[in-house]
Amino acid sequence: MNYELLNNNRAELYGEVESEPVFSHELFGEGFYEFSIAVNRLSDKKDIIPVTISERLIPKDKLKIGDRIGIKGQMRSFNKFIDGKSKLMLTVFVRELVDYNEVNDIAPNIIELSGYLCKTPVFRTTPFNREISDLLVAVNRSYNKSDYIPAIAWGRNARFVKDAKVGSKIFISGRIQSRDYQKKRDDGVIEDKVAYEVSVNKIAIEDNLDLLRNDDSNLSEPFQNQIS
Repeated sequence: MNYELLNNNRAELYGEVESEPVFSHELFGEGFYEFSIAVNRLSDKKDIIPVTISERLIPKDKLKIGDRIGIKGQMRSFNKFIDGKSKLMLTVFVRELVDYNEVNDIAPNIIELSGYLCKTPVFRTTPFNREISDLLVAVNRSYNKSDYIPAIAWGRNARFVKDAKVGSKIFISGRIQSRDYQKKRDDGVIEDKVAYEVSVNKIAIEDNLDLLRNDDSNLSEPFQNQIS
């Protein structure tokens, strides 16, 4: 097992089951199920995050709506054809279910990524004058595969990363968020949609790691080792 590839994509979530597991697919005789978990924000809102889990990890009493659970795993991406078009889909792939009570010691929503910038950052300013940089990070995993994770940086982090070059190695710490938005179809119909992305709390580029080195209190030990 390549532990470096495990450590470059680490997600940890604590929340409540929002939807019960539904069969997704089978791989080498192992069944995988999909469900959603609702994770509290600091505000009154919740992030509803899609999750994929092996049948071998599902407890005997199942995962019922409202059950409190903790998840350790990785954020994964895959392409799915919808209405004749390929769409990037995101999910948290479960590696371990943990005791929900551990949430008392850590934040309920943490993700750490080490990857490569695969698109030029898109810097913009909202109508409320908030500065934002939209990012797409390629994170390597086993079997020569990569996950493509969208991320959004705010304020000084947005300014810091806006001129970063494609191919730069990048380190991110933050949380996974769900965001509702509307999209107008070609026929004029307005559709309600949900986007999933990493909301960046800390960010560094390989040639400039001071931002993370100076404040790594919220980073796990394996991730700290990558930037030391």
